[in-house]
Amino acid sequence: MGIIGNIGHEARITARSLLDAASGMVEPSLRLGVTGLSRAGKTVFITSLVHALTVGARMPLFRAAGEGRIASARLAPQPDDAVPRFEIEKHLSAFTGAERHWPESTRRIAELRVVIDYQSQGFWGRQFGPSKLNLDIVDYPGEWLLDLGLMGKSFERWSSETVAQARIGARAAIAADWLEATAATDPGTRESEDVARRNAALFTSYLRSARDARHALSALPPGRFLMPGDLEGSPALTFAPLDVPADGTAPAGSIWALMGRRYDAYVQHVVRPFFRDHFARLDRQIVLVDALTALNAGPDAVMDLENALADVLTAFRHGGPSWLGVLRPRIDRLLFAATKADHLHHTSHDRLEAILAKLVERASVRAGAAGAMVDILALASVRATREGQVRRGGVEYPVIIGVPEAGEQAGDEIFDGEREMAFFPGDLPADPSQALAAGGFRGRLSGAEADMRFVNFRPPQIEPAPWGMRLPHIRLDRALEFLIGDALA
Repeated sequence: MGIIGNIGHEARITARSLLDAASGMVEPSLRLGVTGLSRAGKTVFITSLVHALTVGARMPLFRAAGEGRIASARLAPQPDDAVPRFEIEKHLSAFTGAERHWPESTRRIAELRVVIDYQSQGFWGRQFGPSKLNLDIVDYPGEWLLDLGLMGKSFERWSSETVAQARIGARAAIAADWLEATAATDPGTRESEDVARRNAALFTSYLRSARDARHALSALPPGRFLMPGDLEGSPALTFAPLDVPADGTAPAGSIWALMGRRYDAYVQHVVRPFFRDHFARLDRQIVLVDALTALNAGPDAVMDLENALADVLTAFRHGGPSWLGVLRPRIDRLLFAATKADHLHHTSHDRLEAILAKLVERASVRAGAAGAMVDILALASVRATREGQVRRGGVEYPVIIGVPEAGEQAGDEIFDGEREMAFFPGDLPADPSQALAAGGFRGRLSGAEADMRFVNFRPPQIEPAPWGMRLPHIRLDRALEFLIGDALA
C-alpha cells in the first residue's frame, strides 16, 4: 500500500489543484488554513476575522481596510457543497448574547467563503475598476490535526514511539493501566477482537486523561480517538499501539497484524482524504497556539506541545510562489500566533512571542528555508480583558481586568463567573529557553509555587453602538495584513 497509496494520494491532490487553478482564472480565490490543536481558538478566530471584514471594523494595520480600499465583504456559498457551512451566526451569538460563553469545541468539518470587493492600489488595477477576491476558510476539530503526522509512519514506528513516550514524564502515571495491558499482550499471539477492544479502550482513556487541563499534553494521536465524529463506535478505531520494534514485521494472523492492518486503514481512508481535501490545497496558513495553557500545566506540557507542532507541520508543503503551484499548491505565507494574549499585560507580549518562536523553531526554519514568508505574533481574536495598574506596598503592578469563568480558581478563591476581578498573572521568563526546560518555569497547575497564574475569562460585555457591534481584539488587523494583504494590493 505504501508506494502505490502515496502515488494515488499525490495524483488526486494534483487533479484537484488543476481544477482549483482553472476556477481561479475566472474568480481569484485564496484558501486560508486556520490550523491549531484542540482549544487553540480556531472557531473564535474565524468568527472574529469574518465579522471584522463583513462589518468594516476599524483595522489600521490591515492596509486595504485602513486605506478605505475595501468596498464590501460579504458571505457567499462555500465552494464545496458536500462540506457543512461554518455557523458564524451561532458562534457570534454565543459570545455576544446574554449568556456570554465561548463557542463549543468544533466537532466536524465546516467551511465558509467571504467575497471581498476592493480597489487595487496599483495604477493599472485602478483602471479596471473594483476587483474581487474569494477568501475560503475551513474549520475542523483540532484533535484531527494530530493525525497528519501519522501519514509518514508505519504502525511499528508509531507504536514504538508512543509506548516509549508514555513511559516517561507526566505520561507515566496516567498511562499506567494501558501500559500494563500492553505489557500483558504478546504481539505474536493469535488475533483477538476482545484484546483489540480492551487495549483500544484503555488507550483512549489514557489519551483523554492526558488532554485534561491538569496535564495539557498535546501529542495525542490518533485524533479521532478523542473526537471520533462519524466514526464513533466504528471498528476503524479499534486498535492501539503495541510494544513492538520500529522495524519489526508482524506474524500472519497475529494481534500485531490485526492492529497494524486497522492502523493502515485508518491512515489510508481517514487521514489521507482529510489532508487531501482540506489541507493540501492551502495558499496561506495561520497556526494558532495556546502556549499559556501549556505553560500553566508545566514544562512537560510545554515540551509536548513543541513536539506535537513539529510532528504535525511536517505534513504541510511550504515554499515560495512557483509555477509548480498549479500542480501542487504550496503555502507561501505562514503565521504563528500565540492566542489568549489578552490574558497577559501588553508588556509581556514580546516574551510570549519569543516563547512561541522557540516552540515552533523547527517548523519555522524549515518553512523559511523552503522560501515561505514566516511571522510570529501574540494575538487575541476577541479581547476578554482590559489593562490597569494596582498599587501594593508602594509598588505598582500591571494587571489585567476581566470576569473569570465560573469554576476558575486562584489560590483558595473559586470564581462564580459574575464578578470582575483584577489579576497580576506574573512574569514570563526573559529567556524563552527557560520555558521549555524541565523545572525552569512553574505554572499554576504544576503543584508548586508558581511563576505565573493564568485563569480563563468570559467573553467581554459588548456595548451596542450606532454604527453596529464591534469585537475588541489584539493584533487581528496585523494578522490579516500578513495573511491576505498582498492579495488586496
